[in-house]
Amino acid sequence: MGISRIKLTLYILITLSVLFTDTTFARTHYHKKQNRNHNQKGSNNGGERGSETPTIDPPPPSPDNGTVPSDPADPTNPTEPNSGPCVFDVRSYGAVGDGSTDDKEAFQSAWKAACAVESAVLLVPSDGNFMITATTFSGPCQPGLVFQIDGVLQPPGGPDCWPETDSKQQWLLFNQVEALTVKGSGTIEGNGEDWWNLPCKPHKGPHGSTLPGPCDSPALLRFFLSCKLTLKDLRIENSPKFHVKFDNCEGVHIEGLSINSPALSPNTDGIHIENTKSVGIYNSKISNGDDCISIGTGCSDVDIENVTCGPSHGISIGSLGVHNSQACVANITVRNTVIRHSDNGVRIKTWQGGTGSVTGLTFDTIYMEDVRNCIIIDQYYCLSKSCMNQSTAVYVSDVVYNNIRGTYDVRSPPIHFTCSDSMPCTNITMSEVELLPFEGELVDDPFCWNAYGAQQTLTIPPITCLQDGEPEAVVERASFGC
Repeated sequence: MGISRIKLTLYILITLSVLFTDTTFARTHYHKKQNRNHNQKGSNNGGERGSETPTIDPPPPSPDNGTVPSDPADPTNPTEPNSGPCVFDVRSYGAVGDGSTDDKEAFQSAWKAACAVESAVLLVPSDGNFMITATTFSGPCQPGLVFQIDGVLQPPGGPDCWPETDSKQQWLLFNQVEALTVKGSGTIEGNGEDWWNLPCKPHKGPHGSTLPGPCDSPALLRFFLSCKLTLKDLRIENSPKFHVKFDNCEGVHIEGLSINSPALSPNTDGIHIENTKSVGIYNSKISNGDDCISIGTGCSDVDIENVTCGPSHGISIGSLGVHNSQACVANITVRNTVIRHSDNGVRIKTWQGGTGSVTGLTFDTIYMEDVRNCIIIDQYYCLSKSCMNQSTAVYVSDVVYNNIRGTYDVRSPPIHFTCSDSMPCTNITMSEVELLPFEGELVDDPFCWNAYGAQQTLTIPPITCLQDGEPEAVVERASFGC
């Protein structure tokens, strides 16, 4: 019986030992990565077990893992869930970027693909110089589209290179888009010199004349019938005509632009807006051969701040009322702005015979350096000597000039108010205006005609010609149609 107990005890111990050993090996095998490369250093080729450090297999990827936001998405699979912004590089659509090949088709294909995806990025990469002929980018698109220009983007090099079938009114047209951002660290180069030298341009014909003939020249960027637009951080230069134009738009934010063209380049307005509402233009530098910023008819609620202009023709409201048309402009503010070496400072210009009104303008804290016409209202604007006097005019009222300082070119009076015989300018307010000659003697005879308002502080030079109060007859504003 004692021997039986000993046998039973040994049997139990042996059984437990075998079970414990199998369990240990099973756990090691479950966690140990299988090594299929028997030539790899550190593999266990019949050596002592345990000489290799076991490797833990990573867990299977979570269904939530996707492309990180910084990774460009595959343009061929733009709808991958939970990925970052879909990037549509124009090179992926066949763009060459050598500065001479027409990449228009590739840009249109990339636009079509990006337009269909929410928060997409159409990328013009930094390592290319992309030439495209006149192109229209049409919406509607999914919201949040970004046109990212990090390289160089340019049109053909002048009118002789311009395809006959292409519009000469604009180069890039963004039509009926919403919530679009155009930005980047790159350059839009306009190749405008050959356009400026057309004989029809001012003073470009023989002996400084202007000759008849083809004169259409394209604006570089035009935004039409669009809303919620952002344009920022780009360098735009040497446009054949206007650099940037907004027409029939609403909700425009412009910031950080650098616009450059020569001082004698004709009709090269920096930023032009017309029939456009709710506009902000901030922290930008503009030097060109025409108006730094021009504001046409149908504009309201425009805020301009921290802009440096010059050389240029200054900041202009107008021209308005051409060909007896109606013009309506309201609520324009220009503040904390510098204007240097320019033909004009802040200007309001209207044609005789027009109708409508310009009201609610504020020019506040503006520094001028060597500016020929610092403050000007001209209701007799005309481009030739053949303009006839007419009985109607665009009404100008409620204009504030505050803290305007600096120096002027003595060839013209620094302050010039020329208002219509039939439609006086009213409610002009001047405060802390101090303008001194850049060189030469003080011009102390500012010119006023039919202009009414008040000096809240002593103005240098004094504006003795500004009439107090209101004119005897003021037309009811309701009759202006604005």
